Amino acid sequence: MEEEFDRLRQEVLHCTRCPLHASRKNPVFGMGNPKARIMLIGEGPGADEDRQGLPFVGRSGQLLDKILAACGFNRKDHVFIGNIVKCRPPQNRVPTPSERAACLPYLLKQIELIDPPIIVLLGSTALHGLINPEARITRVRGQWITWNNRLVMPVYHPAALLRNPNLKRETWEDFKQIVFKYRELVDPSHHSPHC
Repeated sequence: MEEEFDRLRQEVLHCTRCPLHASRKNPVFGMGNPKARIMLIGEGPGADEDRQGLPFVGRSGQLLDKILAACGFNRKDHVFIGNIVKCRPPQNRVPTPSERAACLPYLLKQIELIDPPIIVLLGSTALHGLINPEARITRVRGQWITWNNRLVMPVYHPAALLRNPNLKRETWEDFKQIVFKYRELVDPSHHSPHC
């Protein structure tokens, strides 16, 4: 599995499948535990992520780390974080359907290799890219969706919480469900400081 994962990483690092590769500094393969039981999927790299080649390292990432810590999770042990697209769209615009389609095989391969029973979709672009282009995050967030024998929970993107702090309470309720499901499916003794 490690060899296949490394091979996929190299493929992503040298990808030219869509025009986004021309303006990127670094593709963002993802980070975390390749044997994680939870996979988080965001939209795509922003400026900080493009500069460092790592996902969720800006303000949204700092907030995400706080949420994970409150759940008793961390990037090293519990989660793997990926994105719908691996290269930054100019001016952080939403990736186009063709850009998402070009990158989707990489994401699907990551999911296959990591084999997480729980997937958390961070925001509407992740929801549209993986599950349903017509779905509305405001309607389906906080609800478990069964997809390819996995449980998927759409939640608001951390950037949305920074723009609208009123969404934090709903998001915390969603993450509490994720903790409970993790205890049910993975580790009944999992400790979370807040739930």
